[in-house]
Amino acid sequence: MSKSLMYKGYAAHIEFDSEDRIFWGRITGITDTVSFHGETVDELVHAFEEAVDDYLAMSEKLNRQPQKPYSGRLMLRVPPEVHAHAAEMARAHGKSLNQWAADVLVHAH
Repeated sequence: MSKSLMYKGYAAHIEFDSEDRIFWGRITGITDTVSFHGETVDELVHAFEEAVDDYLAMSEKLNRQPQKPYSGRLMLRVPPEVHAHAAEMARAHGKSLNQWAADVLVHAH
């Protein structure tokens, strides 16, 4: 099971660099580039939290609003026949339309 690091509403994408033997990550859900690294999981978590705090402090210092991470709410307008088909698919899978759509989006490539 994969879980994201979360801190103050921000999430991180984490990778492992086997050549340098470090974990590195970046904040996801914003277009600003904020990255961090650590040699251990504890160092990585600390570096992530520090990166978020630094990002928020730098935004304030520059007198600009920090970008907010995506909320997870998505509004879509689709043709009625697409809506009906999606609802049928959700029922066929024993899921709510919201859960079915979220699962489809997670697995979309």
